[in-house]
Amino acid sequence: MIHRYILLLLTMMLCGFTHAAKILTQSPDGVLAVTFQINKGIPYYKVSWQKEEVLSLSRMGYVLADGALDQDFKVVGVKRNSHDAKWHELYGEEDSVRSHYNETTIMLQQTRGLKRKLNIVFRVFNDGIGFRYVIPQQSGLHKIAISEEQTQFNLSHDAPAWSISLNHIEYYEGKYEKSLISQKDTICTPLTIEYSPRLYMAIHEAALEDYATLNLTPRGNHLVAALTPWSDGMKVYGENRLQSPWRTIIFSPTAAGLITNRVMLNLNEPCKIEDTSWIEPGRYIGIWWSIHQKKNTWEMGPHHGATTENVKRYIDFAAKHGFSGVLSEGWNPGWGKGEKVTYLKAYPDFNIEEVNRYALQKGVRWIGHMESWGQGKLIEKEMDKAFSWFHSMGVNAVKTGYVGKLMDGREKPSSQYGIRHYRKVIECAAKHQIMIDNHEPAMPTGICRTYPNLMTQEGVRGQEYNAWDVRGGNLPEHTVTIPFTRCLAGPIDFTPAIFNFNEVVKGTRPHSTLAKQLAEFVVLYSPLQMAADAIENYEGQPALTFIESCPTTWSKTIIPHGEIGQYITVCRKERGGNRWFVGSMTNADSRTLDVKLDFLDKGKVYRAVIYEDGADADFETNPYPMHIRQIEVKANDTLHLKLARSGGAAIRIEEI
Repeated sequence: MIHRYILLLLTMMLCGFTHAAKILTQSPDGVLAVTFQINKGIPYYKVSWQKEEVLSLSRMGYVLADGALDQDFKVVGVKRNSHDAKWHELYGEEDSVRSHYNETTIMLQQTRGLKRKLNIVFRVFNDGIGFRYVIPQQSGLHKIAISEEQTQFNLSHDAPAWSISLNHIEYYEGKYEKSLISQKDTICTPLTIEYSPRLYMAIHEAALEDYATLNLTPRGNHLVAALTPWSDGMKVYGENRLQSPWRTIIFSPTAAGLITNRVMLNLNEPCKIEDTSWIEPGRYIGIWWSIHQKKNTWEMGPHHGATTENVKRYIDFAAKHGFSGVLSEGWNPGWGKGEKVTYLKAYPDFNIEEVNRYALQKGVRWIGHMESWGQGKLIEKEMDKAFSWFHSMGVNAVKTGYVGKLMDGREKPSSQYGIRHYRKVIECAAKHQIMIDNHEPAMPTGICRTYPNLMTQEGVRGQEYNAWDVRGGNLPEHTVTIPFTRCLAGPIDFTPAIFNFNEVVKGTRPHSTLAKQLAEFVVLYSPLQMAADAIENYEGQPALTFIESCPTTWSKTIIPHGEIGQYITVCRKERGGNRWFVGSMTNADSRTLDVKLDFLDKGKVYRAVIYEDGADADFETNPYPMHIRQIEVKANDTLHLKLARSGGAAIRIEEI
């Protein structure tokens, strides 16, 4: 009798779930809350932060090619889970990351027609949320074709935000513009929002693996998912079962707090590479800037950059100054007009075997650029042999490129087609113990946790625009904007450290001081990072000593202050040691920044070597002056940094 009563009670409770109600998931600290509910058969969610509703009721679900999967739903089950653990980053901005969340899986079933099923999973952290869709295997739904994802992010009010446009840029190489959400066209993520003076948000995605990239279309202050389509207009294909990436929203009382948010990484799967001993963060130089400066060419000819002799010259410099690698672009046929691209042989004036032997003797690795011109199928055809060949010569890193509006002349790189291709490359490279620096990528989503051989990616308006952009290159505010926007998606190959500001195109050069170029090494995180200038511009430069000493992977990261597009200071502690590095940068306004050193160990004395703007430094009229000084500091000290217009400071702090 008692058992029958309990069964009846459970049935009544389930009926309550089905037709009513609100299913609440809170963060472990109770600050964030997600409420799910069914209204007239349609699934919705809303989000509150500190009991303030920041996202109002926002629609969820899919439209499939053969019917709606966003209506006529009832709740048929609810499963809850909690998790709290730390995991070690192979490389990164912290040595370890805490993953602490409450999870709710809501199982839905349609009440009409084929009675199809859809599961929605919410994970709520103290500083952000993630949710994803799972279409489980079920009868009557073997071939899945998604024509629309109905996900909405309905802000409770209009707000200023920073974004790049989907329709007017290529490869995510745009300027992050500030405007009200309601004034934007379709935009890429991450989208960074100043919701109020005490709350900043960013919308993005995590674990994009076999799906289309998320974009957003504003409708007033509401944002609607706009997945990158296939050429036939369909958004996503799957068989039997389909799982979406996580849709992520992170929160912070300050803009600076967004930068140290690890929700995206936490929503990716743990590392799938069993032996990671060959994955080596480092800093490299390369035959790159001289090409953009039109002193060398990619293709073979009288000014070819990637010759045996020239690459050896760079290897010698790398060995002398402690750089781990040398990149050469234009080493293989395919760069000249009418040449067929191949990665299985080199130009006649580049002896690849000899170069690699020479590099290894010097303790340096050669890095080759595999530019495909958007030919994904070509890379897939040759990559197994090419990666095997590279590995046999001691090569452990490759730069891949996809210059071309469409992949294989048909599909957008950020479509499911492109996502599938990038994943094939990463997995094949891992098989042959090759690290990847991917240019013209899909926007990163934290896959580097699962496949840490994906070291860094472009997907940004980079340093090369300061060489040839007829509009004048990157503005001073650019490098103090992308830490709060693009960098939220993961490591960024921005290519810092131009020391010679000569102009090839009138008015186009780095719009910064020399000291700011050094600060970029600390501020713009990348575990595989390039010092981008030609080596002759580094010879005899005292500033080179900072680059030589600065690591590319960290045990701890602190952001004392920062305002989007205005200024930022980043403090990072090296892995395996006790040194700290500090980078401060400003926009076109000069300013003084006070940096408290309370992150240092109390009771210890340190030496701070400060590379700062000279007294008369100015990014427009006199970018070169830089003052290098040494002082003793302790944990209770404060540094007063005077930054020139578009200036900066780079600091190394080590225990005495």
